Amino acid sequence: MDRITIKRALVSVTDKTGVADFCKALSEEFGVEIVSTGGTAKALAEAGITVRPIDDLTGFPEMMDGRVKTLHPRVHGGLLARRDVPAHMAAADEHGIGMIDLVCVNLYAFEATIAKDGVTEEEAIENIDIGGPSMLRSAAKNFASVTVVTDPACYDSVLAELRANAGATTLETRRAFATEVFRTTSHYDNTIWQYLSDYHGTQFPYEARLRLLKVQDCRYGENPHQAAAFYRFADAKPGTLAMAEQLGGKELSYNNILDTDACWAAVREFEGPACVIVKHTNPCGTAIGADVVEAYSKAHASDPISAFGGVMAFNRTVTKGVPEAIFERGQFVEVIIAPGYEPEALEMLQTKPNMRILATGEVRAPGEHYESRAVEGGMLVQISDTVSEDPAEFKVVTERQPTPEEMEQLLFAWKVAKSVKSNAILLAKDFASVGVGAGQMSRVDSARIAVEKAGEKAKGAVCASDAFMPFPDSLEVCAEAGVTAVIQPGGSNKDDEAIAKANEYGVAMVFTGHRHFRH
Repeated sequence: MDRITIKRALVSVTDKTGVADFCKALSEEFGVEIVSTGGTAKALAEAGITVRPIDDLTGFPEMMDGRVKTLHPRVHGGLLARRDVPAHMAAADEHGIGMIDLVCVNLYAFEATIAKDGVTEEEAIENIDIGGPSMLRSAAKNFASVTVVTDPACYDSVLAELRANAGATTLETRRAFATEVFRTTSHYDNTIWQYLSDYHGTQFPYEARLRLLKVQDCRYGENPHQAAAFYRFADAKPGTLAMAEQLGGKELSYNNILDTDACWAAVREFEGPACVIVKHTNPCGTAIGADVVEAYSKAHASDPISAFGGVMAFNRTVTKGVPEAIFERGQFVEVIIAPGYEPEALEMLQTKPNMRILATGEVRAPGEHYESRAVEGGMLVQISDTVSEDPAEFKVVTERQPTPEEMEQLLFAWKVAKSVKSNAILLAKDFASVGVGAGQMSRVDSARIAVEKAGEKAKGAVCASDAFMPFPDSLEVCAEAGVTAVIQPGGSNKDDEAIAKANEYGVAMVFTGHRHFRH
């Protein structure tokens, strides 16, 4: 039975957007009998639509504060009966069950309820829909005969199909709508399950389900022979990369997205105007300045060679001085991300067709979310690295105290090092990174790379190490290059040797008590 003529519709909706116009068209254009419940029936009657109350169909009144109204054989028999099975139709005739050809139902607003401040468990439970999912599932199971609509955005397409088919729907449409129903009810039940689990304070429940929505297909993954796509979590918050709006440039690639995520996370560590330039998920240039133009200029100067073809992030609205400075330097930028752009700045950036331009609309506090990473056959989940550190609790462990100026630079360097892949050694001067050693198997190699990158800028710079220095060799490399102060977590069984080496070179050293590994 490819085409099924709609003769009776059961309508019961929480979201009443467009439902009166939909039912009016069903009734007046196609002679469909409208059966409805409670508030929906009242709204339709007030709109001048003839409505048959649900209790007239079932012979039972709505009861128990509306908990029981559609859970009845005359509802579910009319939805589930197979029109092509004589025994089903005979049973329906015997018990006075009429067929229902269309169901228009959306569910109690459970998600909206639990999102409210101060909602009680009792309120949440009363907003768990029972009759709605039951009707949807019955209708969807029998999509061979029944059309089921749960999204008001589909009303116009249903009416268009009825007009094109003399009041009937096609099997292809019914199947598509039924598939959408099971997606909807699955998500609805999962939301309830998660709420009841989280309500009791379970940080990492025994079972976790992720709801992901595809943002885009990528041209390929990390390499051309790998297929890839970008998904966002259904509950992604404003101000995140996944919710950013692209305002110009080519489609984001898999690697673009990874780099931009690292860049956007790094720039949000700073309160003052900041710029971070990332290459291969590591910040090659980070700086704060009086404004975003100065921050960019300093970040670019950190490592101009590595900055070419990088990803750039700002924690302030981008002014026209930024593209002017970028163009003046001839820098190629893969992606630029910021909360917003001045109109003239955006117009200038959009003249570069290969530059992806992203606007987040706001700057969220760093961290404050779960991080997940897939491994073969599983997934790792952790709370993001958002430890609250009070510099007043840091400990100076050397004979020489850092000067106030050095301490300010150390605190800046410590924030930058948090975004560098371990083993991380970061040299900074004048609130800008000047040498970065990242991702090495030994910390001393990271120190050598950072010093080499910094060159003459290492003299008078400060150093941050994301984890303790297991041997004094890293400190020695930095001190011989001219570094005057070091910040690190401490905690090695050779701390005494590192402290002694710092004292030997007259280097001030601060222990934070926390490490910031980033694998």
